[in-house]
Amino acid sequence: MLTSSLPGFDLPDRYNLVDHFVDRHFREGRGEKTAIMCSDRRLTYGEIAEQVNRVGNGLLNLGLQEEQRVLLVLPDIPEFAVAYFGTMKIGAVAVPTSTALRSSDYAYFLEESRARLAIVHSTLLAEFGPALAGQRYCSNVIVCGEPADGYIPWNQLLKDGSPKLEAAPTRKDDAAFWLWTSGSTGRPKAAVHMHHGWVNCCECYARGVLDIQADDVTFSSSKLFHAYGLGNGLMFPFHVGATTILYPGKPYAKAILDTAQENRPTLFFSVPTLYAAMLQEAEQRAAYDLRSVRLAASAAEPLPAEIFRRWKECFGVEILDGIGSTEMLHIYLSARAGQVRAGSTGQAVPGYELALLDHADQPVPPGAIGDLLVAGPSTAQCYWNRHALTRERMRGRWFFTGDKYIVDEDGYYWYAGRSDDMFRVSGQWVSPIEVECTLVEHHCVLEAAVVAFEEETGLHTPKAFVVLREGYAGGAELASELQAFVKQRITPYKYPRRIEFLTELPKTAAGKVLRYKLRDGEAER
Repeated sequence: MLTSSLPGFDLPDRYNLVDHFVDRHFREGRGEKTAIMCSDRRLTYGEIAEQVNRVGNGLLNLGLQEEQRVLLVLPDIPEFAVAYFGTMKIGAVAVPTSTALRSSDYAYFLEESRARLAIVHSTLLAEFGPALAGQRYCSNVIVCGEPADGYIPWNQLLKDGSPKLEAAPTRKDDAAFWLWTSGSTGRPKAAVHMHHGWVNCCECYARGVLDIQADDVTFSSSKLFHAYGLGNGLMFPFHVGATTILYPGKPYAKAILDTAQENRPTLFFSVPTLYAAMLQEAEQRAAYDLRSVRLAASAAEPLPAEIFRRWKECFGVEILDGIGSTEMLHIYLSARAGQVRAGSTGQAVPGYELALLDHADQPVPPGAIGDLLVAGPSTAQCYWNRHALTRERMRGRWFFTGDKYIVDEDGYYWYAGRSDDMFRVSGQWVSPIEVECTLVEHHCVLEAAVVAFEEETGLHTPKAFVVLREGYAGGAELASELQAFVKQRITPYKYPRRIEFLTELPKTAAGKVLRYKLRDGEAER
């Protein structure tokens, strides 16, 4: 049985995270400092604090009570931060939700969360509005953006709410917010996080790895409704009184590069897919000035060594690859500045403990593949309404990640794939990520994903789905070239017997490849 005695950030029992992340800055003299930059808008910490109070009072006036949920369906704009903090300040539970869903999805989230209120942007009402039909719990919808008949205007909520509000006397272990997470199949489930979670992530990763300071400016292409983006784009800068850049649009490579060049962040966060697309944009179309960036970070999918090398050569900046999860709230395994080994995820983040176990729950030796477990101070309380899954994955203080890793003699971790993605070929294990990273090293490949393909014999062989860089066309000749390329670089039995060329890979909003869609033939050709 694994044990752990990891310390958490020392907090009093009575603790409301909004006091630390918002109110504290006004008390400590940062009220006039810019907190959020978004297009041509600039909001100070003092303005954010006042709006948080007005929204909190507005929610109380609508009858919202402690522990009740508020569904947030908002793009990356200042109103997201205000709604998120305003909900938690009164002891209610914020539930950020993707802005790229359909009506049936929103209906599910409303029913699953039993949200009493929803705060939605007007541009999303076409999909969200129909989801309200037949809902048993949601009694009020607040709409920001353009006015909409039948809904409570955001500006009216601000106008009617008092600018003074004491934080609810919540406890550090009370539920503060939910974050949705999904596996390879099935409906999303909610990881229930407590008030103490974010301050621990900020101390362990943002300060312990990134050394974030008050003079930093953060910019994340990943959105605030996702754990990775929420930490990068809001909680980390608000922990130290730094400034964040919010971008509400879709994260296209050119738009992200233009925004970074114009606003000059010092800490930049993205995902491997977008790093690859930005490199293509920079190498083929324009020279971008990212000299303000002192560190870049990556998560969601493993960062191929080739992308790390090309990015550093192009921009002179290291990308620190890391892995985290919605259940652990943010990154717990990360590379370190100046100590990167390209292709490795690095070492444990300070404050977190890692273990690699075999099928009998015994530690594996260096060089062997094992299932990754992590213990740390930011683990979710549970999955909402998923008792059996909670017991299966959250084992005391340890969380079973579902990822497979190898650790070398120096303590560096190397990703080997998801537990449900590994498969055997000729009786030997194949890690899809190894084949994918090899394919990406070819000059014409932008992205690749590998899955097990069942032959007529019932045996499995690797099949690769490849997205080519601009200017290249797929075909039988290129497929043969890629197969030979893989054989020359890794153990030959791992080469993909079939290669299919796609215009894009199916992904989650966080940038993770949906391999089950590739296995099931649901990818767009």
